[in-house]
Amino acid sequence: MSKSPPLQHALMLAPLVGATGSLMSALGLCLMFIVVVCAFGAVMSALRSRLLATTHVLASVIVAATLTTCAELGLQVWSLQWHQQMGIYSALIALQCVVLEHGGFLRTAWRDRLRLCGAFGALMVGVSVLRQLGADGGLHLATLAPGGFILLGLLIAAWQAWHRPTSEQ
Repeated sequence: MSKSPPLQHALMLAPLVGATGSLMSALGLCLMFIVVVCAFGAVMSALRSRLLATTHVLASVIVAATLTTCAELGLQVWSLQWHQQMGIYSALIALQCVVLEHGGFLRTAWRDRLRLCGAFGALMVGVSVLRQLGADGGLHLATLAPGGFILLGLLIAAWQAWHRPTSEQ
């Protein structure tokens, strides 16, 4: 597996597009992501020195799946409707935890982890607000997954245009 940051962050593309149909599902997934990633980082930092190299990946998969399942069950008990809105996307948090662990990201400073969670949360909320504004404005495509991809593509293009280095002539 490549240890490149774009691969690590690209895995959250499916929840970003799929779970941003409403602001509530985006906030729920964001909150679940923050809780699970922080708990996973704490558990793995306690276990990392006690694990053999051959069992490290297996242990991280088991811990990530357990924490994500516990968070899903807690969300299901707390608000079944919210859980149903998020669908299968909350389960992808476990995969993201394992990829972040394998890439060494969870061994970085807390500030870097919080920055990632904050950036992911801001992007989730921003995309969901823009999709809801588009749906309220009569653009039905904004509520569907292709509309999420189109919006995300436009946001990436705007980001690249804004941060393009100025050429000196």
